[in-house]
Amino acid sequence: MSKRLDVLEAVKALAALAAPLAEVLGLSGDDMGLGDPPRASRIIVRAGTPQLTETTLSPITYWYDHEIPVEIYAPDEIALDALLVAFGTKLEADRTLGGLVDWLDTSAPETDDFAAYSPDGDLLAADRATTVNLTASYSTSGPLA
Repeated sequence: MSKRLDVLEAVKALAALAAPLAEVLGLSGDDMGLGDPPRASRIIVRAGTPQLTETTLSPITYWYDHEIPVEIYAPDEIALDALLVAFGTKLEADRTLGGLVDWLDTSAPETDDFAAYSPDGDLLAADRATTVNLTASYSTSGPLA
């Protein structure tokens, strides 16, 4: 696998460890059915976009800051806050993802209401949601490596 995908899978595993009762989706097309009412909690890891920040020579090394959006859904503000705290605790315990990245940082969450509707327009669930943007800083031997 590429470094990019290794990092994304590690973030998804981190989310699953932080919230073992949540439905953790992303990276495999399983995140497309957001019209379905979620279980008690749902976390979706999006692929994001690696941004090349520097290239060094001898040996050639490409340095990236990879912004990874992580969407978190919960039934209410208290449950959402508990997920955020658990996720933050796991992230702070291993900011290098076991040595995979140089540093993993996060933005502050901006919570909002989220509603899921049936195809007929009926309200299925009203939840709280947030997107936390992670920034993974890492290097590779090539843009596709």
